[in-house]
Amino acid sequence: MYNKIFKLIIAGLIIATAVWQFTEGGIGNGIMLILLSLIFIFLYFKNEFILLAFLKLRKQDMAGAKNWLDKIKNPEAALVTKQQGYFNYLNGILVSQTDMNEAERYFKKAISLGLSMDQDLAMAKLNLAGIAFSKRRKQEATLLINEAQKLDKQGMLKEQIKEMKNNMKRAQMPKQHYGRGGSMRQQRRTSRR
Repeated sequence: MYNKIFKLIIAGLIIATAVWQFTEGGIGNGIMLILLSLIFIFLYFKNEFILLAFLKLRKQDMAGAKNWLDKIKNPEAALVTKQQGYFNYLNGILVSQTDMNEAERYFKKAISLGLSMDQDLAMAKLNLAGIAFSKRRKQEATLLINEAQKLDKQGMLKEQIKEMKNNMKRAQMPKQHYGRGGSMRQQRRTSRR
């Protein structure tokens, strides 16, 4: 995996060649080179391996998504900060089925690095709330669910948030005791009368 700066260097060289082509009268070549340089600039901000991992994840191919993410060996050198956030976000989604502790670490790092879309940030916080709830940290889970609900402006996670709140309510309901209340001594006294 190459450093992210190489993409900008290649784009700069292509733009310089395009300017040379414009001065030589090759306007068509210059335009084509400018368009080619835009591809490298786009790939600087949107990493190709992360885009391919999202595509695999959309097709429910978890192994394929993990394969593409594994091609990024050094995320700090190869990715911009937001891309590092998405790298950790995707790894958190992939690992959440097997290792909750590692998934929690990935989601927290993704939130700290930042995600571009509020929807992705809401999904990361909702996943963290589920992990916190399973570890019996109810206050943290409630706080994260409320934050996810505020971020979910389009209502795409409305059902998941509602289900998570219902699960939390069910878990905190007191166990009902059938029969008479009170101590055994009091129950014997009332049965004698």
